[in-house]
Amino acid sequence: MNILLLGATGRVGSHIVTYALHECHHVTALIRSPEKIQINHKNLTIIQGNVLNRDDIMRAINGMDVVISALNTDGTTTLSESMPLIIEAMENEGIKRIITIGTAGILQSKTTPNVLRYQSSESKQKSTRAAKEHHKVYDMLKQSTLEWTIVCPTYLPDGEKVGSYRIARDILPDGGAKISVPDTAEFTYKQVEARDYIRSRVGIAY
Repeated sequence: MNILLLGATGRVGSHIVTYALHECHHVTALIRSPEKIQINHKNLTIIQGNVLNRDDIMRAINGMDVVISALNTDGTTTLSESMPLIIEAMENEGIKRIITIGTAGILQSKTTPNVLRYQSSESKQKSTRAAKEHHKVYDMLKQSTLEWTIVCPTYLPDGEKVGSYRIARDILPDGGAKISVPDTAEFTYKQVEARDYIRSRVGIAY
């Protein structure tokens, strides 16, 4: 498959690159600073550009089968500002499948089911800024025609790949407290070919 990966230099994104190349997919990474990618592989194409630039997105998305966004909030509004451009480009190109990394804060609350976790007492996060950014993206994807999946990890230490974890549609698995970066990346990557969670959020934790 031809995979466009956004956020390829981030903690989760860099692992996704490795998984996808290992299984012989072709990965195109749109990156502001190409020198941050240390991988040299015949199936890896690096395009220098910015996710906030419509032309850069269009250039990168041409010929893709699937888009994976591992962009993070980083104290900015890049996430919510780039998503309309990504959705527009995908719809224009007829590309349906997008998998994004969200946060457990935008899963449904179990204590107050009509709100999201970050809006309830269930969330232990003091700051809701990142969750609000992810919430905007969730709303945009819901209103799109795309086949989206939002992978929603809870606390995300670097850690080792364990290879086994619990998943739940739209909620966090009971008592879930953490999930490592490599396991989150593996599950996200597997959604490229899986059809189990189309137009769903997925809570993931040990």
